Amino acid sequence: MTEEHPETEKYTNMFHPDFVPGTINLLLEKVDEEHDKETHLKTTKDGTILHPQPTDNPNDPLNWGKWTKLYQFFLLAFITGFTAATSNNASAVQDSMNEVYSISYDSMNTGAGVLFVSIALTTVFLGPTSYLCGRKISYIICISMGLGGLAWFATATKTADTIWSQLFVGASEACAEATVQLSISDMYYSHQLSWALTIYIIATSVGTYMGPLIAGFIVDAKYTWVGYTGLIISCVLLLVVLFTQYETYFDRLSYSQVEGKRMHLGDESPDGSTRKETIDKESTKDLEPTQSNKRSTVAVLTTFTASADVVDGTVHTGWKAFFIGNSIQLEKKSYIQNISLLTPSNNLKGFGFKQYIHRLFAMLRVFWFPPVLYSGLQWGLQDAFLTFYLTTEDNDYYDPPYNYSSHGVAIMNIPCVIGAVLGCCYAGVLSDKFVRYLATKRGGVQEAEDYLWFLFALIPICPIGLVVFACGTDNDYKWPITYIFGLGFLGFSFGCAGDIAMAYLMAAYPEMVLEGMIAVACINNFIGCIFTFACSPWLERMSNAHTYAILAALQFAALLFNIPLIMYGKKIRMWTKKYYVSYVEERDKRI
Repeated sequence: MTEEHPETEKYTNMFHPDFVPGTINLLLEKVDEEHDKETHLKTTKDGTILHPQPTDNPNDPLNWGKWTKLYQFFLLAFITGFTAATSNNASAVQDSMNEVYSISYDSMNTGAGVLFVSIALTTVFLGPTSYLCGRKISYIICISMGLGGLAWFATATKTADTIWSQLFVGASEACAEATVQLSISDMYYSHQLSWALTIYIIATSVGTYMGPLIAGFIVDAKYTWVGYTGLIISCVLLLVVLFTQYETYFDRLSYSQVEGKRMHLGDESPDGSTRKETIDKESTKDLEPTQSNKRSTVAVLTTFTASADVVDGTVHTGWKAFFIGNSIQLEKKSYIQNISLLTPSNNLKGFGFKQYIHRLFAMLRVFWFPPVLYSGLQWGLQDAFLTFYLTTEDNDYYDPPYNYSSHGVAIMNIPCVIGAVLGCCYAGVLSDKFVRYLATKRGGVQEAEDYLWFLFALIPICPIGLVVFACGTDNDYKWPITYIFGLGFLGFSFGCAGDIAMAYLMAAYPEMVLEGMIAVACINNFIGCIFTFACSPWLERMSNAHTYAILAALQFAALLFNIPLIMYGKKIRMWTKKYYVSYVEERDKRI
């Protein structure tokens, strides 16, 4: 039996003393050439090591068929785009609600602030639920809350309605802020996440910009149908999710690799008894399921020891062991099982109330991880800039000399969409090739900070977009300059910053995707909330040009943090390793 060389093991086993989160080996051939060893890691045809390693279970989302994955991914992308659209279309009805019900613009602005806070807090409170009860329940809860919020918004007649309806509309987007990324990482390998995140950010961008665009055309017919249209789509979407969305939660730890071989302990005999034995890695062979043995108790080990003893259903090793004794279903799930509303985790105790509270507070530790703070800052600034240029559109373009109608202002978002798509392609497709190139130069080793090189393009692009749009507006420049270059560059910045921030964070802490995205969602939405309340007074006190010049300086300063992160990012990940590993171990520990 061949052994996995420690050189490859340190990239796949978080308990290896040389393991660094965010440092992986992509190219198996390089390791083999250097060490002349045969590894047991599963790879693609071109030798790219699969991270995470797939199991042999047909219910593992990594093993789903191509079309099943594509449909589930499309559904996640639609949820992302739709919730982003409904969260940004309230501004399209401001003039109508002010004219009909005398609801002030400040009140609508307050509603936008409530929406940001709702997104952040709902994302946090739903976080532990995704691990304890499965991912799907989060989508059901969020879409249902959005449905209620849109119904309330469509029938709003007073100030309180416009504010508090946004509490529920904001809650609907919470699932797209973190749970969607987690579901994507459940289905795709790390080397596939770049293009998957590109589509995710494109969906976010299209929803963010096309929502107000579509709402603007609806307002010209009847403004209340902005809410009713979203309500109808929400009802259909809820039914589609209930009956076609598969649960992506899968307990991959139940099929861990021990020196490259899966070990099945305590297999049931035909007479129903369970064997207790000492397993030695040199003599153990995989036990394939038969018709009389469809269910196995799988030993879950992450260890360097050569043997493990099974006593009363528990594995005891000389170093590290996880759980054991849970029954794993090897046959493929039925349709009803796949669309189950709840999928309790294997370590759920009772109703999980204590676990929920414990995890809710435990996951907050990620807020002081520097990569998390940086990703949240970059994404949050884009939300802040979005608030400013949407406010400028509402303040200046309905009045002389522009005199635009609702759909005229809405059309201004088209350059943003185009720019965002180009930014996502740049940050997703090109960065993926660049990162792989760097990994090849290092013998297959990829570092999470490799993605950050592509943020340097925003140093000129984002400030230019801000200044061109502001100066063009103040000086009544014709639309090609203001729209195409100004808003187009800002859209590019929105797509690029979001894609790179998420790709970097997911690469840095791959076992804490949900927790990292929750922290980013909180940071970026609270930044958005702060700037929402500061936006109008700031623009009133200063001109667009001066205000946007300050915003450009803030973006430039934030991007300068790129330099120390590229230089010292790996040391930072080494410093946070013990907190990262201890949290993941505690979160996933068995009953």
